[in-house]
Amino acid sequence: MVHSDNATLDAVFAALSDPTRRTVLETLGERSLSVTELAEPHGMSLTGFMKHLRVLEDAGLISRTKEGRIVRCELSPRPMQEAAVWLSRYEKFWTGRLDALARFLYHQEETEWQNLPPPAPSDPRLPSAGTTPSPPKKSGARGPTRKR
Repeated sequence: MVHSDNATLDAVFAALSDPTRRTVLETLGERSLSVTELAEPHGMSLTGFMKHLRVLEDAGLISRTKEGRIVRCELSPRPMQEAAVWLSRYEKFWTGRLDALARFLYHQEETEWQNLPPPAPSDPRLPSAGTTPSPPKKSGARGPTRKR
């Protein structure tokens, strides 16, 4: 049974690996559309686009129904829900790891602040290290004067 679950997940992730197929799924999340309507914004041949639909259908992510001469596609969210459940196990793992890292870094920062040497007393006669002296003023020749 584990093998078939892995095969399903493999097919879902393979289908989701392509940006065209992800766009199709986003579009179908809003409403069902005909194959022609779905293919139109992608700028590829209908034959090439049908290959993308076949991958999505094989993964169970879409279903196709025929109404006369029109083939409509509809989103089938269950395989994505199963993939989300699988991913959520790893989300818990990484969340726990990242929380532990945050606690460690916080502790490190606290101990660094406590171990800093106290600031040296400042001598009021010495200029502070944070100020820079003003540049000397250059004086040139006297400018023109106004006649009265």
